[in-house]
Amino acid sequence: MQKLKTLYLGAGFALLAMTGAGQAADLSRPPPPAAPVYVPPPFSWTGFYVGGNLGGAWGHGNITDSSGVSFSGNSNNGVFIGGGQAGFNYQISNFVIGVEGTFDWAANNNNSTNGVVVLTGPLAGDTIQVSGNNRWMTTVAARLGVAWDHWLFYGKGGGGWVGVNNFAVTDITRGVTVTGGNSNNNSGWLAGVGFEWAFTNNWTLKVEYDYFGLSGRTITVPASAFAAGIPATADTFTTGNNNIQTVVVGINYLFNWGGAPVTARY
Repeated sequence: MQKLKTLYLGAGFALLAMTGAGQAADLSRPPPPAAPVYVPPPFSWTGFYVGGNLGGAWGHGNITDSSGVSFSGNSNNGVFIGGGQAGFNYQISNFVIGVEGTFDWAANNNNSTNGVVVLTGPLAGDTIQVSGNNRWMTTVAARLGVAWDHWLFYGKGGGGWVGVNNFAVTDITRGVTVTGGNSNNNSGWLAGVGFEWAFTNNWTLKVEYDYFGLSGRTITVPASAFAAGIPATADTFTTGNNNIQTVVVGINYLFNWGGAPVTARY
């Protein structure tokens, strides 16, 4: 009986020893590696982009003529515009530089310079109106901005052209119109400010204000233009202080190039 007890105790100690050795072996093994975690690259404004815009434009200007007659007013008319833009950004630290081109159609509305003058003399009481319709605008400008993550605040400067229907002088009282001018296009300089928000890594939304300063236009009305032969000599009408101000909301698709390579974190 004593031998049987001794045998049982020996078997128990052997089992405990084997269990302890197994646990020690488990403790000496390194833990299995954790599953990799995807770390997206940091957002960057670098890349080409294309998009569209909608908004409003307000044309302004005044008119003089060579006879020294003062007009009773100047234009300040609003019009709906819509079009598109394309450009390229390059981000350096928090600064973003780039270039952008735009093209917008203007609604069929007289949004360029016009004014009304009442002549004296033989045509006393006649009302003369000078007008021209801006039909489209295209610009090319550099952009410089400061980025804060998915937000970009920028300014822009450059130039462009405005397509203008024939410059016209009309004697409203007599129903006679003379059209002409030195060009159907008008050029000028551009300055603007805006902000842009990237609501995904590829889609952005922007709001922008631009001031477009334009050169003047002239038209010379011959003495025989109106029924009464007045003005007695040719009269040259000139638009001055021409500008167009625009406010647009736009959306862009950014072909994003930026960010560090995709990595896996353990």
